[in-house]
Amino acid sequence: MSQFFNIIEPQIIDDEMLQKAIEEKCPEDLGDIAREESLNVKVVTELQFSFKNILRIDNLWPLENLTKLQLDNNVIEKIEGLESLVHLVWLDLSFNNIEVIEGLDTLVKLQDLSLYSNRISKIEHMDTLQELQIFSIGKNNLTILKDVIYLRRLKSLQTLNLSGNPLCSEEHYRLFVVAHLPSLVYLDFKLVRNSTREAAALKYKDLTKPLEQEEAQVLALQEAEDAKQKQLEYDQICRSRRNIMCCSTEQAKDLDSAVTYKKEFVLVCGNLYNYGLEEYEKREAEVSKFYKRLHEILAVNQQESKRIISDFESQNQKRLDELSQAGSGEIAESKQAQGKEGINQLLDALLTLEALVSNDLECRDLENQHHKKLMEIAMATLRKVEHYELEEDFPDDLRRLFKNKNTIVNILNVSHSIRLRKIDKRESDMLCNTYQWQISVTGKAFQTESDRNRACIKNIICFINTLQKELESTMILEPTE
Repeated sequence: MSQFFNIIEPQIIDDEMLQKAIEEKCPEDLGDIAREESLNVKVVTELQFSFKNILRIDNLWPLENLTKLQLDNNVIEKIEGLESLVHLVWLDLSFNNIEVIEGLDTLVKLQDLSLYSNRISKIEHMDTLQELQIFSIGKNNLTILKDVIYLRRLKSLQTLNLSGNPLCSEEHYRLFVVAHLPSLVYLDFKLVRNSTREAAALKYKDLTKPLEQEEAQVLALQEAEDAKQKQLEYDQICRSRRNIMCCSTEQAKDLDSAVTYKKEFVLVCGNLYNYGLEEYEKREAEVSKFYKRLHEILAVNQQESKRIISDFESQNQKRLDELSQAGSGEIAESKQAQGKEGINQLLDALLTLEALVSNDLECRDLENQHHKKLMEIAMATLRKVEHYELEEDFPDDLRRLFKNKNTIVNILNVSHSIRLRKIDKRESDMLCNTYQWQISVTGKAFQTESDRNRACIKNIICFINTLQKELESTMILEPTE
């Protein structure tokens, strides 16, 4: 353990440290708001935990969209707690106490990794880092030069830092690394020149050639396995097609039945479509009839209103003349009371007309009126049957039906009840749809207002904080004597 570790108590990444790191990444003008509200950690993409004396990595699992993470200059002993950071691209674990490379399997998008100045003695457990381009592992305990060969499997690696390790003192160290990692562009902060690459390839061709052959064999086996898998999938498809083509006679009949069914289904759909058009036309006719009835009711209402107002104005003018002639006294008070009564009557009359308009538009009232008329017609027909006054062309089946009064009444009542239930159901559906629409509109309006209110409050808080800071930072000059 370092002297720094012995002086200061080691830390673990907890919620408080995480919140503080998020706040530090926020813009200055939003810092106060970040302290007031709980931030959505899923929008955080970069975090820095440098010089925090962290011993163990923990509590980073909510930061699933993190792409850059700095954990340098701590006392971390083990790489752990990074499994959920699958979008991480840049990771700095330099200047810690790490001894083993591990815990990086899920970081498949990692491109830049720094393990500089740790206690690592072997390069391992990096097979999944196929997008890694920059790798710094200088100033560690790497002693075996051949361990560098492990990095050949990282096909995207272009920059490597091994400086400060014991293996760097090996003879021809640089040529060995360049020969076994031909894709390198920079090694130990220096550009790999073509002359160095050629000299390395020539010196270690006896070692690299078997490796290349072995890798070629592995690649060929992998390609063969992939081709075999594709062939299996192709054969499966072919077998499925043959099974379909070699169906039995019964299956062929079933196929004919399917074709027949398809034709019949299309015919039914066409009939249904035509029926829908007919019903639509009926509905349009009903709507037109409704509006015609509405306009008739409104016209009658307007005429009646004009008549009532005209009568009132003539009577009212007469009262006003009589009131002006009476001057004061009991007669004047009587005329005035009559005038008030007339105004109240006018109000009642006009409100009654409006109520009648609403009542005339009620489906139940229309149905009740229709039922009443039908009942009157039925009773009149029954009386004609009793007195043998029916027309000669009256159908015989209806004559038999009208012989029993109870039957006729029951039929009309049942029909009336059915239509009322339909009206109730339609009214319920309309009310439900209206309520849902109302909820949707009011909910949207409320959400819009809530968002606007929240944004305004944030702006107000920022503005007030800025003014307070400006006021606090302003120096008050003392008057000179």
